[in-house]
Amino acid sequence: MTASDHAPGLERLFERLPEERREEIPASRIEGAVPSFVRGTYFVNGPARFRRGDVSYRHWLDGDGMVCALRLGEEGTGGARFVNRFVRSHKWTAEEAAGRAVYRTFGTAFAGDELVRGIALASPVNVSVYPWAGKLLAFGEQGLPWELDAATLETVGEHDFGRRLNPVSPFAAHPVFDPASGEMINFGVSFAARRPTVTLYRFAPSGDLVLRRRHDLDAPRSVHDFAVSERHVVFYLSPYVFDMDAFMAAGATLVDGLAWRPELGSLLRVFDRESGDEVASVPIGAKYCLHLINAFDDESSGHSAGRLVVDVVELEEPVYPDYTPLGELFTDVEPGQPVRRVIDLASGSVVAEERLPYREACDFPNHGGHLVGRPYRDFWLLGISATGKPGRKFFDRLVGCRWPDVDGKTAGEAAPPPRIYQSPPGRYLGGEPVCVHDPADPQRAAVICQEYDATADRGAFLIFDGHDLEAGPLARIPLSSPVPLLFHATFEAA
Repeated sequence: MTASDHAPGLERLFERLPEERREEIPASRIEGAVPSFVRGTYFVNGPARFRRGDVSYRHWLDGDGMVCALRLGEEGTGGARFVNRFVRSHKWTAEEAAGRAVYRTFGTAFAGDELVRGIALASPVNVSVYPWAGKLLAFGEQGLPWELDAATLETVGEHDFGRRLNPVSPFAAHPVFDPASGEMINFGVSFAARRPTVTLYRFAPSGDLVLRRRHDLDAPRSVHDFAVSERHVVFYLSPYVFDMDAFMAAGATLVDGLAWRPELGSLLRVFDRESGDEVASVPIGAKYCLHLINAFDDESSGHSAGRLVVDVVELEEPVYPDYTPLGELFTDVEPGQPVRRVIDLASGSVVAEERLPYREACDFPNHGGHLVGRPYRDFWLLGISATGKPGRKFFDRLVGCRWPDVDGKTAGEAAPPPRIYQSPPGRYLGGEPVCVHDPADPQRAAVICQEYDATADRGAFLIFDGHDLEAGPLARIPLSSPVPLLFHATFEAA
């Protein structure tokens, strides 16, 4: 490894066409022990195929979506079960039939490529996967989700919520699920130059659409994620703007149409969750946010409108340019930092701000599904140890962070230093590090993520004690052959 190569062997992740399979993993192959309370299924989705015919994709977001399911603690198995399959999206099906690449992708254009309706990308359905309302749904950017068979991961078909939505409905890949009500909340952005908008959706646990509310945007800002509290919906609107005309230019990709416009500034826009009405619009400088961590209401302040606590991973600039070229990722990646802001909704202003003492490239925050929209202290994310150094690099740290207080108040307590698991050289981490809490003891938490050992060309799933990451994984569950390191994940308890 040279001084400028901090990710030797990384290219292997993007050169292989992973096989689809079901696999029994006996207990004798598992290194260590899976905690007894980790019973259920870890689902993860992400891009996994990066070549079609003579077209090699250039960007991490280009690959066709593959969903994996790791089932733990099933009666009588004595180990684990693993299954993985590609999502049979419209794009995947058309290209399989043609035997070649057909559609332009997020970061790759080629001669003769096509757009859907002449204006949009065909979604590879490669961002996230969630069980909800008795179904398993896989999501991609700007398109309807796809239903999968929860047991086999076979594709059932595009899910249109009982025909309440259609293929042109803007719909994002980051729904939020309320653990108390069972509702799903999501959004979609329309990038029309004359009138860019964001649309809020709220679905009942039955699957019925109960709210659809559209709001104008000041510019066609790229929005990947949002957060939900018990009473509010909040967006971090970065000055990362999509130019449709640039995208429609001959040979241009979607990433070619994105421009960093810091002079526009960043905003937190807050909406009432029940009605969809706008509550506040708060300027917050000119930084970038790809993923929010959580949000929750703080009614203890005595203000009539209360306060909203908003936690995000904040970066200096957009990270999408660091997703290319494949095999050489993150060469110039900027550091990020977990940031908490307390918003007074009556005045529309930031009344408190806290930055945790962790500052390196980081992503994929998770704090456990049962605390979505509720006060919490702990969360976990992936980090890049070589941030600030030249050369390619990748996620090689699992980081546990703790806010100094649980309810958003400023009590003078200092934030503790982060807990860090550092992978050995040549081993990389992926898959959103999902937290699984012990239902019998809320102070106990396990964290699950992926591992790829480039030296041995092996893949595995790792399970950690969430409060003792430095001790290394409690269990390593090996796969017979590796799958790419994927994106967003969730855990469904048995």
